[in-house]
Amino acid sequence: MSHAVATLPRVPLIAAAALVLASLAAVAIVRLTGVGVAHYPDAAAVEVRELRFEDRSDGAIRVVDARDGSEVEVLVGANGFVRGTLRGLARERRRQGIGADLPFRLIGRADGRLTLEDPATGRRVDLESFGPTNAAAFAHLMSRKPS
Repeated sequence: MSHAVATLPRVPLIAAAALVLASLAAVAIVRLTGVGVAHYPDAAAVEVRELRFEDRSDGAIRVVDARDGSEVEVLVGANGFVRGTLRGLARERRRQGIGADLPFRLIGRADGRLTLEDPATGRRVDLESFGPTNAAAFAHLMSRKPS
C-alpha cells in the first residue's frame, strides 16, 4: 500500500506568507508612527471629581471623595466593570512603582462622555467606549453626594 502525500503548491503558499508579513508590517508602522490614526480633541470638561477607590476586607470597594475624605459610596457585589477598570489602572501603578495615594479623576465632558483618568500614570479610560450600562457604573459616582 502506498500513501500519496498531498503537497501544497509553493507559489500560493509563499504569496499567503508574504501577505501575512505585509499586514503585520503595516500594523507595526501605524502603531509606531501614528500615521493614519484619527485623533479627535476631547470635549471640554464640565465636571471633574477626584476619587480614591479602596478595597475593603469584605470584598467591597469604598469610594472616597479625595477633596475631603468623605465616603461617596460602598460598592458591594459584582461591579465587574468597575473592578476590572480599576484593576487595570492599579496594575499600571504597581508596574511603575506608584502608590495608591493619588486619586483618580472622573471627568464629565460637554458632549456627555465620561473619562476616568489616572494622573499618576497618564492612563485614561473613555468609559462610554464600553457601552452605556458600563459607563453608568461610574456616572452615578459623579453626582453622588457623600454619605
